[in-house]
Amino acid sequence: MATRRDASKTDAAKEDSAIATTAKGRKSRTPMSDNHKAALAVGRDQGRAVRRYLEALDAHKPKRGRKRTTESVERRLAIIDESINDADPLTRLHLVQERMDLTNELETAGTVVDLAALEEAFVEAAGPYGDRKGISYAAWRQLGVDPAVLRRANVRRGAD
Repeated sequence: MATRRDASKTDAAKEDSAIATTAKGRKSRTPMSDNHKAALAVGRDQGRAVRRYLEALDAHKPKRGRKRTTESVERRLAIIDESINDADPLTRLHLVQERMDLTNELETAGTVVDLAALEEAFVEAAGPYGDRKGISYAAWRQLGVDPAVLRRANVRRGAD
């Protein structure tokens, strides 16, 4: 019958085998196994798929009010260019920032995000990722993930 003292010796022996000592007296860990490396890669891929989908959802969230057209943005940029030289320094600062924001908006206006491909990658990754990280159905929903997408990803309400 093993005593508590024997069990601690066994644990210490396991720890000693996992940590080797280098010639200079530093402790070094044994290299990771291929299975461990593969599991880390899968986790990174799942996290990346989840992050990209959530970022795309956030970027394409419907905004309040009337949508801006390319023409209206260009008109506003022209007004900023006319008034920026006569503005006081603080107003000029705000106008410069607004011009940068509008220019960025114009550049990204033509960009089409393949939300379907991101959604498919999310569906594959969300279930295992959520289980591993302890993310509930309600948390996914608060971020705007559609219930049908969660159903396809095998994320259920009972997991709250």
